[in-house]
Amino acid sequence: MRLDPIMPSIERGGAALDDLCQRNHGAPDAEISVLHNIATENARNGEGISVVIQPDENALEARVAAAEDTEPRCTILDDIEEFLARFVAYPTAHARVAHVLWIAHTHLMEAWDSTPRIAFLSPEPGSGKSRALEVSELLVPRPVQAVNVTPAYLFRKAGAEEGRPTVLYDEIDTVFGPRARDANEEIRGLLNAGHRRHSTAGRCVVVGNRVKTEELPAYCAVALAGLGDLPDTILTRSVIVTMRRRAPGENIEPYRQREHSAQAVPLWERLVQWASAIEADVSAARPAMPADVVDRDADVWEPLLAVADAAGGDWPQRARQAAAALVAQAKQSTPSLGVRLLADCGKCSATAMQCLPRPSSRRYARSRRRHGAT
Repeated sequence: MRLDPIMPSIERGGAALDDLCQRNHGAPDAEISVLHNIATENARNGEGISVVIQPDENALEARVAAAEDTEPRCTILDDIEEFLARFVAYPTAHARVAHVLWIAHTHLMEAWDSTPRIAFLSPEPGSGKSRALEVSELLVPRPVQAVNVTPAYLFRKAGAEEGRPTVLYDEIDTVFGPRARDANEEIRGLLNAGHRRHSTAGRCVVVGNRVKTEELPAYCAVALAGLGDLPDTILTRSVIVTMRRRAPGENIEPYRQREHSAQAVPLWERLVQWASAIEADVSAARPAMPADVVDRDADVWEPLLAVADAAGGDWPQRARQAAAALVAQAKQSTPSLGVRLLADCGKCSATAMQCLPRPSSRRYARSRRRHGAT
């Protein structure tokens, strides 16, 4: 950069240098020190100065990084939340917080022991489930849209050499619904096992006339969307967001991927840099859990709370409120088919017991005499 010429005199040499430094504050400190010596010597000789400084690239990069560090860490999450809220009508603010934290955690997959699934479910169509996946696609690393895919495709994608994908599985009810095929049990196995780091899926492959075994990596982030419920083994590994249709006065922006994908690029780039800066912190983090978030629920929420703690601001508090609320809501939801079946069996058994003759009844006594009981 070129410094403005100054005509300092012996009497005001220091003041002139201060003025120069203020107008050229981008010069590195070491070069300002050299400039001070030049200005002082020239001032003694009654000469003006016109100095060209070539800034050190490393020092300049360090200053840029320092300037970026002055931005609060929570700003990127605030901006992502604002972006998502433009297109998705969330049932609660807690659901929106969970979605933001889940997106951020996908950029830190090497930091976690397990990755939570996020499941956007609803009893009826038109509730914004697919839209939540569409906007997620713009912000997560290596997104893979999965609709009606084969198990082999998912296995190969999860173990791809270019890096772990983020699987966005829409219409998941066609996989686990009443008419689902038995082959989909392999997809269930991948979704169940893939939430743990270092998990693999074992398969046999035929090479020529030989059969070999191989282990395919299964660990990857997964978001799901569909009607109804999911198998219990997947629900217990998921952050469950129960979507609903928008209220009459609840407005959101129309989403156009060709238009809004470009708007998401700066957010994605900032999120990548932000995740790289906090990876060491979250890798060693053991966030405190709300009182009612324990066992498997604690495993699910640990990465999201670690992200919130690293962001700071009001995110740690909001994340814990969201965890407590969504876990409580999941426990109050409609029981699964298996639980309802057991409950009905219990009711039938109680009814049958009431129909049996009591020991003091005449019918019971005749039955005992008929069978020779005393």
